[in-house]
Amino acid sequence: LEFLFLNCINMSNIFTPTNQMRHTNVAVVRMKKAGKRFEIACYKNKVLNWRSKIEKDIDEVLQTHHIFTNVSKGELAKKEDLLNAFATDNQTEICKLILEKGELQISEKERKLYYESSFKEIANIISGMCVDIKSKRPYSQVMIERALHEIHFSVRPRKSSKQQALDIIPRLKQHMPIDRAKMVLRVECPAELAKAAKEKLNEWVDSFELERWEENGDLFAVVIVEPSYFRQIDSLVRSPTARGLVEVITVRQIVEEKIDISQVETD
Repeated sequence: LEFLFLNCINMSNIFTPTNQMRHTNVAVVRMKKAGKRFEIACYKNKVLNWRSKIEKDIDEVLQTHHIFTNVSKGELAKKEDLLNAFATDNQTEICKLILEKGELQISEKERKLYYESSFKEIANIISGMCVDIKSKRPYSQVMIERALHEIHFSVRPRKSSKQQALDIIPRLKQHMPIDRAKMVLRVECPAELAKAAKEKLNEWVDSFELERWEENGDLFAVVIVEPSYFRQIDSLVRSPTARGLVEVITVRQIVEEKIDISQVETD
């Protein structure tokens, strides 16, 4: 009996197809090219993260770098078919192409859950970065969700939630009194840069909450500014040849709440 059992194991190994590799609990991305179907096996929830550039490590996305004709059956694509369709047999590069342009195979229930959670995440981001321009107070997430529905906003799975939030704010501004919250920045400029930086800051900032010139010519300032100017200020003050400093004190500026300048200076 033991002899027969061992022979059965050996026979099953012999007749296991070598072009099969089975995967379970996967997200499948499919592409049809040159009359053939190609599929890749990915980890669930990682495909959309890759497409929105949240995930940049392809090994965190792919369960394997192999290309399939049918993931559920474990059938691997033939090398000649890959060469004919993609002009290369570099499977990692082909995987990247399929990830980018292929069709993600998910159930209707999974698709609905993804869109609902992404919609709420986008609304939450907008709530955190914007205020009512009349009251200078933040909108609740529920209010933002309602407004997004009213302007018929649709989630775009190939873009990150943050980018979608930034993209939709201009449309919301046409629908309701909303705008990006002001940023409060602490800026320190060395003497050799201070005068030129001050001229630029005069153009960019809404107001100076504090402006102090040190004996050595350095400039210390606390400014209120539109978030869109942050990169320009940061690049100016912290250029490779400068030794300046830009620090975000707060992202939301509420007019009724005055900044404690003494606390800012001693931090």
